[in-house]
Amino acid sequence: MPVSCSAYGCKNRRTILSKHRGITFHQFPKDPGLRKAWILAFRRLDFKPSNKTVLCSDHFMQADFDRTGQTVRLREGVIPSVFASFPNHLKRRPIKARSTKTSRRALEPIKDPVPAPKCSEPPKPAVSDHHYALDPAQVKKKLSDAQARIEELERQLRNAKDRERRQKQVLKSLLERLEERGMLSEAIEIELLQESD
Repeated sequence: MPVSCSAYGCKNRRTILSKHRGITFHQFPKDPGLRKAWILAFRRLDFKPSNKTVLCSDHFMQADFDRTGQTVRLREGVIPSVFASFPNHLKRRPIKARSTKTSRRALEPIKDPVPAPKCSEPPKPAVSDHHYALDPAQVKKKLSDAQARIEELERQLRNAKDRERRQKQVLKSLLERLEERGMLSEAIEIELLQESD
């Protein structure tokens, strides 16, 4: 049975003709995060790919392929992005780049608060006669790292609370303006104020 591309409106099938045209077929990734990204890019409601579900090469950019060997492979971490057969309302719109320092920082990966120690030399034997004795220098370093992480998290919490307070002020001022213009009933105002608290 010929294999067909599972993208919406795509008619490509794995045949000799498609092979001569240079169309390759690629299975969904096994990595759960990347698999979910592919499913989201598909934009098909309740779509659950099987182990045999494939997507043809027409849905990837040329830079997404590794053509160094005999087999055409996708580069690691690639997500399908070309869906010409999508109706206009499903075609991806360009995403604006984040502009503020805080929003760009939100995209950065979080560092591990307690990184694993990097030992290039074997551990020194403990001075104490107990094998479970701790090295005071290591304990002090871990403690200072933990305190620095706590201070960073407290700063982030303060910033989040400040943003929330500013948003509440904006909401209240908007409600006041709507009430002044007579565009807001008392019931809606009470409900909105209760939801914002």
